[in-house]
Amino acid sequence: MTSFFTSKIFPILLVNFIGILGYSLVIPILIFIVTDFGGNGFVYGILGATYPFFQFIGAPILGRLSDKIGRKKVLIISQTGTFLAWLLFLLAFLLPETTLWEQNTTLTGSYMMTLPLIIIFLARIFDGFTGGNVSVANAYMSDISTDEDRNRNFGRMGASTSLGFVIGPAFAGLLASTFMGEVLPLILAAIISLIAIFVINFRLRESVPCIVDTGGVSIKNVRRFFQVEHKDCFTEGSETLQSENGNGWLRVLKIDGVPLLYLVYFLTFFGFSLFYAGLPIYANSILGWSAIDLGIFLAYSSGIMILVQGPLLSAVSKKISSETLVLLGAVLLTVSFFLLSRPDTTVLYIANTLLSLGNGLMWPSFLTLLAGIGNQKTQGSIQGYGTSMGSFASMLGLIIGGTLFETITTTVFFMGACIFLTIAILMLFQRYRHARLHRLQGA
Repeated sequence: MTSFFTSKIFPILLVNFIGILGYSLVIPILIFIVTDFGGNGFVYGILGATYPFFQFIGAPILGRLSDKIGRKKVLIISQTGTFLAWLLFLLAFLLPETTLWEQNTTLTGSYMMTLPLIIIFLARIFDGFTGGNVSVANAYMSDISTDEDRNRNFGRMGASTSLGFVIGPAFAGLLASTFMGEVLPLILAAIISLIAIFVINFRLRESVPCIVDTGGVSIKNVRRFFQVEHKDCFTEGSETLQSENGNGWLRVLKIDGVPLLYLVYFLTFFGFSLFYAGLPIYANSILGWSAIDLGIFLAYSSGIMILVQGPLLSAVSKKISSETLVLLGAVLLTVSFFLLSRPDTTVLYIANTLLSLGNGLMWPSFLTLLAGIGNQKTQGSIQGYGTSMGSFASMLGLIIGGTLFETITTTVFFMGACIFLTIAILMLFQRYRHARLHRLQGA
């Protein structure tokens, strides 16, 4: 156990955990904040889509930047943006609830757009644009992993994510029930983001081999922060290859296997966005759950995923390929989304269990496949554009999910089931393609 805490992957796992913990604190209470300030399910869906839309713009920029100036500095930039965004979010609670406009249509439902809601939108915009920490953290993990331990390392990354989702929603429900209401979880999220900045600066070592870590952050010298020193570590011809191929969007798509994996990336985030858009509205309007009930439900899901992404995935990944695990996870997710439409607590927890098993097996295995493509000079771009695909899908899914739930309610979850069934079919095609290539090479 001691060797794990001193291993090279522990700092990035800690950074990932802290970041997810701060983010997940707000998930169970956001729908209540939106409705308290005059919004409805439509506004909640648009607000949820704001973050991934601007992440769609910012993630590729930060990903490419991390290839040039290093992962560590870009993680600091991203986490600083998150901290400032939480401060802006808190500002909304200090402003008067002035109504800027009202609307009541068949498409949008009835809502009021107030001044605090506008400030919350601005906070999500700022956080989204600087929110490339996930793609950069995945690129960092790819940098320090080998073919032998990549699946296990990404399983641990997934487990650290799930652990953040266990503690965050559970704490949010409890903190929101205090006299400070939803403000206390937001204050804690801001504090956690500030802690993450110091962890990155003092615990994380630069992982890009051709960049020398130029030291800690100096707020007195911003120019020095963006300066880098390069080692002479390129082999003969590698610099020419880099200049010819580049890391642009079209050139990344030419890498074998990337288009299919990006399609799976898009569909996965689109399907889960329907879930995250519909579940809080479902819990609030149909099930009559409180923030504590929703927090417990999400914490239970993350607890299952910790077990799956930790010991279970480490064991099965030695015997089962990543492609097969993605396929199996997609099938479990298909079944779980079909069950989610039943407004029965027991059935919902069964669906939640299957969803957690499927997600726990599928996502780390998928990240392993994506991390096995390219090299350390291109992983930042590959992960950045991948995150951008996921962000674009999240934007669409949250808008569509929030809007459709107002009219078709739980039928939204059937749409999610069809999406994950499509992913399962795509992975079957991928397995067939690889098996055919293997037979041709053998012949």
